[in-house]
Amino acid sequence: MSNKEVKAALKSARDAIRNKEYKEALKHCKAVLKQEKNNYNAWVFIGLAAAELEQPDQAKGAYKKAIELEPNQLLAWQGLANLYEKPNQIDVKGDLADVYQKLLELYESGDKQKWCDVCNKLVELYHQEKKYLEVAETLQKLIKMKQEEGAEKAELHQLWKKMIHLLKDSTRNQDNKTGQLLLSAFEHALLSADTVPGDDHQNLYKDFIQCLSKFPHEAARLEKACHDMVALYPTVSYPLEVLCLHFVQSGTLSEEALDCFSRLLEMDANSGPGIIGFGIKCLKENKYKEAVKNLTEGLQKTNQCPAAWHYLAEAQMKIHEHRNAVLSCNKALEALGTPEGPNLRWKNLALQLKAETLIKIADADAAEEAIKALELAAKLDSYLGSAFCYLGNYYRDIAGDKSRARGCYKKAFELDEMDEESGTAAVSLSVELGDMDTALSILNEVTEKARPGTAKWAWLHRGLYYLRTGQPSQAVADLQAALRADPKDSNCWESLGEAYLNRGSYSTALKSFRKASELNPGLVYSIYRAAALEQILGKYENAIATYQQILKKTENYVPALKGLGECYLMLARSALDNYLDRKAVDYIEQALAYFTRAVKHRPDVSCLWKLLGDTCTSVHVISPTKVNVQVPGSLLSKSATKQILKKNELLILGGRCYGRALKLMSLPSIWCDLGINYYRQAEHLTAVGANMNEISELLEKSLQCLKKAVRLDSKNHLYWNALGVVACCSAIGNYALAQHSFIKSVQAEQINVVAWTNLGVLYLATGNIEQAHEAFKIAQSLDPSYLLCWIGQALIAETVGSYDTMDLFRHTTELSMHTEGAKGYAHWVCSTLQDKTNRNTELYLYNIVQMNAIPAAQVVLSKYTERNPDDASAFTMFGFLNEYLHLKQQAAYAYERAASLLKNSEDTEKYNTAMQNYGRSLCALGLCDEAIEVYTSIPLTEFDGIVGLALAYFKKGLLEESIKAYEKALSVAESEKDKAHILTALAIIEYKLNKVDAAKTLLFKCSLKEPSTESLKALCTLGLVKQDATLATAALKELLKHEKGDDGIYERCLIASAVYALQGRNTAIQREVSKAIHSYPGNPALWSLLSRLVPLYASKKPKGGAVAGSVAHTLDVNRGKEVLLNIAVNQLVAGYHMLEDKKNNPLKNIQKAIHVCPDNPAAWAVLMAACHAENTVVCLNNTEPKRTGLEMTLVSTVSAKTGESNLPHNYVRTLEDWCLCQAITSLEETGKLSEAEALCKKGLKSCPEHPALFLLLRQVQCKQLLQSHKELPDNILEELHKTVMSSSSSAAAWQWLAKIYQSQRMMTGAEMCYRKSLQLASQQGSWNGKLSSLLRLAMLALEICMANISNEHWPSLVQEATTEALKLSPCPLAALLQALLQYNRKMGARETRRMLERVVYQPENPKTVVSVARWYLLQHLYAKDDCELIDVLIENAKANGDVRALELNEKLSASA
Repeated sequence: MSNKEVKAALKSARDAIRNKEYKEALKHCKAVLKQEKNNYNAWVFIGLAAAELEQPDQAKGAYKKAIELEPNQLLAWQGLANLYEKPNQIDVKGDLADVYQKLLELYESGDKQKWCDVCNKLVELYHQEKKYLEVAETLQKLIKMKQEEGAEKAELHQLWKKMIHLLKDSTRNQDNKTGQLLLSAFEHALLSADTVPGDDHQNLYKDFIQCLSKFPHEAARLEKACHDMVALYPTVSYPLEVLCLHFVQSGTLSEEALDCFSRLLEMDANSGPGIIGFGIKCLKENKYKEAVKNLTEGLQKTNQCPAAWHYLAEAQMKIHEHRNAVLSCNKALEALGTPEGPNLRWKNLALQLKAETLIKIADADAAEEAIKALELAAKLDSYLGSAFCYLGNYYRDIAGDKSRARGCYKKAFELDEMDEESGTAAVSLSVELGDMDTALSILNEVTEKARPGTAKWAWLHRGLYYLRTGQPSQAVADLQAALRADPKDSNCWESLGEAYLNRGSYSTALKSFRKASELNPGLVYSIYRAAALEQILGKYENAIATYQQILKKTENYVPALKGLGECYLMLARSALDNYLDRKAVDYIEQALAYFTRAVKHRPDVSCLWKLLGDTCTSVHVISPTKVNVQVPGSLLSKSATKQILKKNELLILGGRCYGRALKLMSLPSIWCDLGINYYRQAEHLTAVGANMNEISELLEKSLQCLKKAVRLDSKNHLYWNALGVVACCSAIGNYALAQHSFIKSVQAEQINVVAWTNLGVLYLATGNIEQAHEAFKIAQSLDPSYLLCWIGQALIAETVGSYDTMDLFRHTTELSMHTEGAKGYAHWVCSTLQDKTNRNTELYLYNIVQMNAIPAAQVVLSKYTERNPDDASAFTMFGFLNEYLHLKQQAAYAYERAASLLKNSEDTEKYNTAMQNYGRSLCALGLCDEAIEVYTSIPLTEFDGIVGLALAYFKKGLLEESIKAYEKALSVAESEKDKAHILTALAIIEYKLNKVDAAKTLLFKCSLKEPSTESLKALCTLGLVKQDATLATAALKELLKHEKGDDGIYERCLIASAVYALQGRNTAIQREVSKAIHSYPGNPALWSLLSRLVPLYASKKPKGGAVAGSVAHTLDVNRGKEVLLNIAVNQLVAGYHMLEDKKNNPLKNIQKAIHVCPDNPAAWAVLMAACHAENTVVCLNNTEPKRTGLEMTLVSTVSAKTGESNLPHNYVRTLEDWCLCQAITSLEETGKLSEAEALCKKGLKSCPEHPALFLLLRQVQCKQLLQSHKELPDNILEELHKTVMSSSSSAAAWQWLAKIYQSQRMMTGAEMCYRKSLQLASQQGSWNGKLSSLLRLAMLALEICMANISNEHWPSLVQEATTEALKLSPCPLAALLQALLQYNRKMGARETRRMLERVVYQPENPKTVVSVARWYLLQHLYAKDDCELIDVLIENAKANGDVRALELNEKLSASA
């Protein structure tokens, strides 16, 4: 068949189909296929015809054949689609979907409408098949196509709504992607809605929120949607209700949730979700009844909240409505239905709560039902650890099956390693069951995995385990790790404190217990432990305060009472060690009070009675006169009031307390204590001279008690030692038993220094010196710091007469204080001091001077006499040492005590010596009447006593009696030196009686025989007093021959300085003291003397004087009284002030001096001068003076202080006059002229012939006249001249008169006055006066030169005066005056610039001088137009803050 025939056949087939002649069409197509098997159209026509002839299989095959031939041709696909769409086709929907997908591909680039139709058909097909994901994706493609074609918003909105409609019905079966597409459809539909807000939009929003609520993982989206809807529809309650239910179901109660509940109830008070939310809030606030009421009401209004039933059950359980709670749990379980997703959690919680409630009902049925509930919870979620935890609780608390309970807890912990309750319970039960390996394995597993700061329970339990098993270091590490997780756990801190305590870290343990008590003040145990640790560390005061803190909370807490008693007992022992016996008695009294309170509450505790015995026995070392202890009456089995016991009574009470302790518990240690107590009682009775029978009875009891202790514990060295001590006492004298006991003690304890020492004492007492030495030697080797063995060696050395005796006794005092060592050392020190021939020996210098023996012996002897107040020899030595230390009051007391102790003794010689010592000390104190009375009360036959009485008479002013006594002493004096001293004393008395010639004769008589330094000093002083330079010089020359070295160096310098001053050799004064300082630089008195003399005789060197004073103060702070005054005076002379140094200046130093010694009138006078100087400096700096109005106060203060003192009359008068003149000058300078004039007149009334005051009065009056700017009449000038002539010796007066003449333009007169001032200053040797006069003279002449008066006299006067001034000192002002003279003569000369530059750029020149020079130099440089040097000068001015020069520069540069 040709192509034409094929085409004709196909045309015939098409016509046949059109005419519905399908069989005919089939014939034509088959004919074509015979010719062309792969003819696409033929196969398509066959499919169409077969379909119409109800032959679907043939049609399907034909279409598929055509598709194979041409896969991208539409006809076959369309035909296949039509075939599958027929109702009689079964199970072809899957194939139809594929056909539709192919058609969509083919239509996509062509007919868009047909593509949309096919797309809609595909959506319907997928919807029928419940393939929601495909529905969503296909509709999304359709919407995308519509968007690309630019479809209307309304059409798109309908498509999104269609998508919502098709997907929302079966959200439970949708996967996550489908759900997201649905939610996206809702969002697009909401955005594409026309009317917003509107009913359709509102309903769509509700559907969106309802849909979101079905997706648990979309909580954030749900919350946002609800908030957005509330914003759009604020009156609609639906979104708030959904939000409230969401918060309830999520189990969170945030601020946002509470706000949501409140807003819903405000909008609708009857809203079920709102009422439920409010009920949950009440539950969280522990308002359980309100919670039950609201939750019940809310659940009646809404049944969409299963979690609310759980909350209701929880609230009912809290108010013990257990059966109602069970019903509510059942309701919750019913409402939850099939548990899945979040419902599973709520169901498990409900089951657990139900089980917990049933367990609390506590009957058999309830317990069985609880088990079923827990088992069901475990089945529902085999990984739910809490269910197994509750099961464990049941088996542990109800069933009592610890093994099964541990299994449940272990299972719960395996499921949830964060469950601390289960882990803790599993560990605790394992420990109870003795399975430590399991417990440790759990703890180790947790701690190995734990990050820092976590798993606190595991660290804590393992730490406690280590603590129980004696491994404190591991316990510390674990408990520290637990605290990192919870630093505020007080119990953990307490446990850590226990661990540190067991490890021996007491300080750290104390900090831990303190931290625990800070975190929880109710932890009494922690506070007690802290107090006990403070007690262990020796911080008894802190421990007492802490124990008291416990007693405030728990008044009768026995451990605290015991601790307080122990602290006071330890303080008492410490006080006794330091020989503070009175303080020790007070502490003992306190200890007894607290121990008695403790015993009152717990009389069955043996240790409390033992401590009472220890406290009573501790008074054995104290003097009986000091022991008056108040003891509670209850301890004495008497009335409740306190009773005062003496030493003997207290020791007896201690024995009774030991006896009570023994009745409760017969311990060898208490038998030993009782034996020692009996020994102490016997020791006391022996000291007071009691009946020997009673003493012997006590010692026998003591021996029996100690033997009992030894029998009970023969291996304790302390008991053997105590037995030996008692056996060797003089009243028993059983030396064999004592020796045996000490040897047994040594055998029981090899390192036993006490027993060896006691054995040495035994040998020493029995005369076996060599054996004693060996025993002491062994003791020393065992413990070189043990005191008593050294005392033993010292006693042996004293016995054999060794030179090392004193050294050994000194060593004992350095180790510690002991009465035997103290008295022995003091005895040797006093013996050495009494031998005055050994002062320059090496032995004396080492033992006394280098070893500081006198203060050391005085200190130990003061403690000895405190403990032994009846030892007369000790008090005598004590007084002797106090005299050496210039402690006059203490010496007098000691000598008086010694005399009173010896008064009734048979040894009158010792008594007389003691009285002489007492009289001497009274005389030293100035108590001459008492001294005379003491001396005259005893017969005086010896030299020392007679001389003492003579001195007392002299000090009292009874000179005739003193002469008689000295003459008597002279008659008994044996040595020439003593006679010389008496003659010197007689010479002093003769001088006192105004018999100068007789005094000289006596002193010459001394110097002719054997001159003593004292007589030469007296002779020299006599020459000074009488202004006899020849006598003073001769005596000084002799004195310097006889006295050399550092003995009396200060007095020698002072006398030599006075002699040189008398001779007018001022330079020699400074040289003499400086030479002495060079030889003895460590002597503060010499530095102080130099500081005092510099302002008087070397006023050019005040800085050196200030330095000397500072050195003296550094070497000896106690010299501050005089040194600070000297420093201030030197600094005033040097011109120091506060602007230079705020800390070290005259005002500060004199203020310090006044604080040190406020009674010194000279210090107040210097304060006045310092204030005046500071005010002057302040005025020069153009600021207001700060210290004004003090003049009259300071004048009256000086007058008051001089009236109180015993200073010489002339000195007082001079000081008061100077202060008055200074006050007038200060008032005048501050402009208070009327006050100054009144003060002058007041002074002249009391002293009308006072030229200085009269001059000041004229100066004040003249200043008032000068202020009127009128010329002074000649008569006034004449009066002023007469006034100055009356004070002709005052250079300052002539300078003042020169100023007056200068103000009146009487330049020649002014010059003559300045010249007169210069002449006076030269005659007086006043360097300051000469310099001042020269400078003023030069300034006068320069002023005339600057006025351009042509007279060669004045320039030459300037040159002459400044040259002389520069010879005296490199004075910057003199250099400035010369430069200004040159400037005036030749302003533009190079020499002018050089001279001015020397002043400006010379370092350390006064600022004022430099500023003036800079001002003139700047004008000179501008005149020379030297820009470079001008710039340098301006930089210098800026650096120094010279505002005046900078202003001048601006003016000159502007004019240039």
